[in-house]
Amino acid sequence: MTHALFWLAALSALIYLPMTTCAASRLRSLAKTASVALLALVAALAGGPVLLILALALCALGDALLARETDAGFQAGIGAFALGHMAYAALFLTHPGADTARIAAAWPTVAGLAALGLGMAALLAPRAGDLKAPVLAYIPIILGMGVAVVALPQAGAMIWAWPAALAFICSDLILATETFLLSAGHPARRVTPYLVWPLYWGAQAGLLVALA
Repeated sequence: MTHALFWLAALSALIYLPMTTCAASRLRSLAKTASVALLALVAALAGGPVLLILALALCALGDALLARETDAGFQAGIGAFALGHMAYAALFLTHPGADTARIAAAWPTVAGLAALGLGMAALLAPRAGDLKAPVLAYIPIILGMGVAVVALPQAGAMIWAWPAALAFICSDLILATETFLLSAGHPARRVTPYLVWPLYWGAQAGLLVALA
């Protein structure tokens, strides 16, 4: 049952991929939302941690809100994803195998994420307009998730947690670059949607595999 639902989620993600540049529609919203909502259902049926189920469900809600492609939907979607990242961070830090000493030992990684956050904030702040506050608040939350995942042991299925978290961060950085930094006719816009979605969905699937 759970395997079938996982592959149904993958099929939904694949169906959505060519729709990433299409106008908002019910089918587009359904495919996007189902691709992660089904992962949350898989986590629930598999008896996964409550925080994992919550994180996936919040991200599915964020997908549904962002699919509306309105300013209100964008802000609400950012809020849902921020809560999802907080749930992921709490999951990483409260995992039985977690050890915060690993975070201290990985200080170059932490410093790199901090520098990345400051750089993105400096670039986005003058260009985010009315969305400046939620965008700037979102940056430390997602990077905090990237720091928290370092506390997990690199053993068994959990070896997928760090690459998945990194893919999540990359997808959000590319999306922010596309949304706020690239001009409407920039040639990179032909590619960015097809980078964001595989990185994002792959991250969610990877975290499910690592922690369910």
